[in-house]
Amino acid sequence: MKTFTDAEGRTWEVLVDVSTVRLVRTALGVDLMEVAAGDLLARFCRDPCLLVDILYVLSAPAPGFEAVKKEEFERAMRGDVLDQAAAALAEEILDFFPRARRLQALGKLVEAVHAEEAAVKEATRILAPLAAAETPAQAVKESEKPPPADDPAAAAKAAPAEAARPGLVG
Repeated sequence: MKTFTDAEGRTWEVLVDVSTVRLVRTALGVDLMEVAAGDLLARFCRDPCLLVDILYVLSAPAPGFEAVKKEEFERAMRGDVLDQAAAALAEEILDFFPRARRLQALGKLVEAVHAEEAAVKEATRILAPLAAAETPAQAVKESEKPPPADDPAAAAKAAPAEAARPGLVG
């Protein structure tokens, strides 16, 4: 059983077993087994409301903490708490699977994390100059600059398609 601490300092226990998988299916129409296909983890990243709904169904207050209403739970789910809770849920789901299926799900989890990291890096690259700009015109000008040379992934996106084809000599 994994735990996380909400923004109000309450500790919650997350348990995934056959009973709770069925409970989430019935209550929310969400199949926790989709983690093995990679779909559910991507949905967590895009939809924190879905993540919190699932956590509310699965979580119980740790010993010494009282149960809270859903609205109170939701209000305490923000910032880094969402990351911590998502990690606890993902680990608990992975622990639920038998070994072979766990390895498959873990591979999908790694893919989802890499995709999310790439998206964050690209968004940061785009937004950093905008945040530093003093005027809207300067922000537009900064956003149109090509990516830095030390960022091969971004540079590859900006390069013309012909340059990427093997066998062409300039």
